[in-house]
Amino acid sequence: MLYPKEVSQAGIREHTVLTEDAWQLICQDILLPRAKKRVLYLLERMERTEYQLRQKLSADGHPASVIDAAIDYVKEYHYVDDLRYACMYIRAHQNAKSRYQMQQALMQKGIRRDVFDEAFEEAYEADSAELIRRLLEKKHYDPARMDKKETGKIYQSLMRKGFRAEEIRSVMRRFDAEADPFDGADIS
Repeated sequence: MLYPKEVSQAGIREHTVLTEDAWQLICQDILLPRAKKRVLYLLERMERTEYQLRQKLSADGHPASVIDAAIDYVKEYHYVDDLRYACMYIRAHQNAKSRYQMQQALMQKGIRRDVFDEAFEEAYEADSAELIRRLLEKKHYDPARMDKKETGKIYQSLMRKGFRAEEIRSVMRRFDAEADPFDGADIS
């Protein structure tokens, strides 16, 4: 993790024990500034969660104390904010994903459930019934022409996407009510 020049500046010699003071000096003077630059570089490219930044720094081989200090540094300037990240994610995906899908995706990025719940309350503006309706249209849902097996498959796919059963049934009932019973019939 140290370059040859840094090794010589720190007075590290082969086959010698590194003192705690020397280690702290290396962490403060060499590793911490490097970790801060790395975090800023990562955030320059795209918004990230605290968890994602910790993973990157850990993969780079930074010690835990240096990672904590670098994360504290960017949090101090609000360069990383998990609530803001979750709100942005929800706004961007609310018309394509269910609450459950967004929650799962954000949890994989290290967003805690309480942060997700707060962000969802703050940022979610979509109508889940409207989203279900669009998905039903996309799947060419037609209650007049589909049997129970086909309807069940569509229902199950919406359940797997994380929509609540009562919401799905409500929208499907509206489709049923809108279905024209005289569609295609010759009325004379």
